[in-house]
Amino acid sequence: MSDFKDCFALVTGASQGLGRAFAVELAKRGFNIILVSLPDEALPEVAHNLRKQFGVKVACYESDLTVHENLLAFGNWVNLNFDVFLLINNAGKGGSQSFIEASAEYLNSIIQLNVKVTSLLTHQLLPNLLRQEKAFVLNVSSLAAFTPLGYKTVYPASKVFVDYFSRGLKEELKKTGVMVSVVHPGAMKTNSEIIRRIHKQGLMAKLCLQTPERVAAASLNRILLNKKQISVNPVSSFVLKIIPLWIRLPLLSNIIKRELQS
Repeated sequence: MSDFKDCFALVTGASQGLGRAFAVELAKRGFNIILVSLPDEALPEVAHNLRKQFGVKVACYESDLTVHENLLAFGNWVNLNFDVFLLINNAGKGGSQSFIEASAEYLNSIIQLNVKVTSLLTHQLLPNLLRQEKAFVLNVSSLAAFTPLGYKTVYPASKVFVDYFSRGLKEELKKTGVMVSVVHPGAMKTNSEIIRRIHKQGLMAKLCLQTPERVAAASLNRILLNKKQISVNPVSSFVLKIIPLWIRLPLLSNIIKRELQS
C-alpha cells in the first residue's frame, strides 16, 4: 500500500450502491480517492465522512459524464491535479422495460453511461495511469454479459461491451505496468426497490443476492493479485455457463416479464 501513498484511486458512480462501497473499502485500506457522481446525490457528504472516519484525502466531482464535454473536462481536471493508480469504472445503468415501450432517452442513457463513459474515461486517464510504476483499471460488467435477456435487451449487450473492452485493453497493455480487470457481479442489495424486484424473481435470485460491500472487498483483493476475470458469485456464473442458451434465454426473460407485470 505504501507504493500508492501519494496517488489516488478514482471511482465513478461513487455516491451510492457499489460505487460507494468501493469508496469506503478503499478509504478503509488507507487509499486516497477521487469520487465522481451526478450532481445532487450528496457526494460531498460522502467525501466528508470518509475523510473524517479514515483520515484519507478525498476529492469529489459532481457531473453528468454522459455529456461529452463534461467527460473531457473531468478527465482534464483529474490529469492536471492527481496521479491516479486505480480507475474503477463503476458507473452504469440498467433496468427492466419492454424494448418497444422504452423511451429513446432511456435506451440512450444506458449506452452512453455503460459504453461511452467506460471507454472514453479510460482513454482520457490512461496516460496518467501509465506514468505510475504500477496501476490498475477495474471495469464493472455484470453476469448479464453472459446471456441475452428479453425485457432488458440493451443492458446485457452493453455489459458484453465492457467485458470485451476490458479483455482487449488488457492484451494491449500486458507489457506495461497497467493491469486491467473486469468484475461480473450479479444482483446486489443496493436499495429496497432492487431487493423487492429480485425477491419477485424467485428463490434462485434471492440466493444469489450479494451485498455491495462484499463485492467491493472481493474485487479489490483480486485486482491486486492481477486477476483479469473476477467472479464474486461462482454459483451464478456456473449456472449461466452450463444451461444452454435456448433454455436460459426464454427462462430468464419470462422471469423478468413476470416481474414487470406484478
